[in-house]
Amino acid sequence: MTINSFIPPQRTLMGPGPSDIYPQVLHALSRQTIGHLDPLFIGMMDELKSLLKYAFQTENEFTVAISAPGSAGMEACFVNLVEPGDKILVCRNGVFGERMRENVVRCGGQAIVIDDEWGSPVSIDKVEQAIHQHPDAKIIAFVHAETSTGALSDAQAIGALAKQHNMLTIVDAVTSLGGVPLRVDEWQLDAVYSGSQKCLSCVPGLSPVTFSQAAVDVIQSRRAPVQSWFLDQSLVLGYWSGEGKRSYHHTAPVNSLYALHESLVMLKNEGLENTWQRHREMHNLLAEGLEDLGLTFVVDADSRLPQLNAVFLPEDLDDGAIRNQLLTEYNLEIGSGLGALAGKAWRIGLMGYGARKENVALCLKALENVLKG
Repeated sequence: MTINSFIPPQRTLMGPGPSDIYPQVLHALSRQTIGHLDPLFIGMMDELKSLLKYAFQTENEFTVAISAPGSAGMEACFVNLVEPGDKILVCRNGVFGERMRENVVRCGGQAIVIDDEWGSPVSIDKVEQAIHQHPDAKIIAFVHAETSTGALSDAQAIGALAKQHNMLTIVDAVTSLGGVPLRVDEWQLDAVYSGSQKCLSCVPGLSPVTFSQAAVDVIQSRRAPVQSWFLDQSLVLGYWSGEGKRSYHHTAPVNSLYALHESLVMLKNEGLENTWQRHREMHNLLAEGLEDLGLTFVVDADSRLPQLNAVFLPEDLDDGAIRNQLLTEYNLEIGSGLGALAGKAWRIGLMGYGARKENVALCLKALENVLKG
């Protein structure tokens, strides 16, 4: 059997991620590889930290990109902050809240689950009630932007509650970073993780994370070593910081970090507020068109993510057949539902470079033709 080079087709990616990648980011990815301890690369890493601080709206010194996807960013937060016996409040309103619970259990912690209906944001009242019922809880873990449903929760309110009760927060911002307001310092958030492939429109495989000083203090005062060597952030600190010379931890994904640097330069040049507004404007265009097609949203308008639009399928439609038709006839990818919404909803992404009028127009026209056919 002869195997030739793989040449992918030109798709328009409007699923839950990865998103369309900026052409400038793809170009950055192809630049000459240099050593991960090269002084020039270390200088680029310092710039990358600064750009990530801007994206997260934080002055946290421990703000880096983990050399693995957002799921590893999630795990890094839990394995470093949760020790056996710790009681953790876990807000679950979709698939990724459940993954948080699983991480707590695997760390030997006790997960106190706060459930909300899929498609609804995390209930602040339920969180407050759980805090009073479990005053010895150490951390509140929640998903800011629930990718499985398109629901946006009030991270500012949850962060304030946590601080009032001397608790830390672990926050999933995989889909929110760069797409909706996220102000880590102002909202008093402690451990926040994201992914490179969503609203940053970078290649998959990197996880931006930021830890507050309070979180760093907890990491440094652990009773037992972190059970994951690779994700032990006390070891990674020496690689992402240091005067002149960095300690060796692992071979960083050099070219992927070039790409993340470029995507963050583009974010900084556009301006965070402008980026948030662009996502909102494109969502409004898409939402109007989807509703004209008779599609209804999973999430109410006041808690709906602009960058992840979950809509219910019309009755008697074959989910897989429709999405396959969009892919084959229009080179357009949209996402299927997850968990409780599997086979019942589509997830349409408007992330980063994908949040533009051409994509909205293509998606609406393709859906109109397929649904009428």
